[in-house]
Amino acid sequence: MSGQLVREGYTGTGPGSITPDGCAVELYARLSVGTEPEVIGSVLRPGASVLELGCGAGRVTHPLVARGFEVTAVDESPGMLERVRGARTVRSPIETLDLGAARFDAVVLGSFLVHSGDHRVREGLLRTCRTYVKDDGLVLVQREGADYHSDLPREREDPDAGCVIRILSADPVGDGVDEVRAEYVFEDARWTQTFRSRELSVERFEAYLEEAGLAVDRYLTPDGVWALARPRQR
Repeated sequence: MSGQLVREGYTGTGPGSITPDGCAVELYARLSVGTEPEVIGSVLRPGASVLELGCGAGRVTHPLVARGFEVTAVDESPGMLERVRGARTVRSPIETLDLGAARFDAVVLGSFLVHSGDHRVREGLLRTCRTYVKDDGLVLVQREGADYHSDLPREREDPDAGCVIRILSADPVGDGVDEVRAEYVFEDARWTQTFRSRELSVERFEAYLEEAGLAVDRYLTPDGVWALARPRQR
């Protein structure tokens, strides 16, 4: 992990390379994509330019590229970026991203990253969203479901990938932050991931976006997990 940030409270175990936030590259290359590409694509014009923040191994990137969107994919892990095809890739932490004068029709902040336990990191993530979205563009943010920290333990199957995903626990570590433990079990491999997550009410979530110069326009899914925001004019 030379040259990469070390994320306090984020660890992972299992075969292959592990990123600073505990994600296993091989795991994320195996997991199937859900409905994210459909949700994102439903609000974009054809051929829109998209800045995908925290792209990982390209689970969402690749379907967006296949739909004709012009994707710039950002991740701090070179191992993850090696798996991305068809998009421009940029290696950088999201909160310190420097793309000069580039601006995009849409910025996507997925993977529940907005729930970072570190206020400075969250502020940096949202600042990056506001910086690189066009004034008439869209910001799509994925947030946790209402019972994410309380309905535990729970599991679901990813039949396309052939694995079981379990969220085992969410233990308080102070200042409203939980340490969440997850495991991913395949027939031939097992990975674990531990990460920090801050619960956010709808009101707090929207307030943080407001502070960053973004205003929630509407929620794109019935569970409120995907929010569409627009930049407030400076």
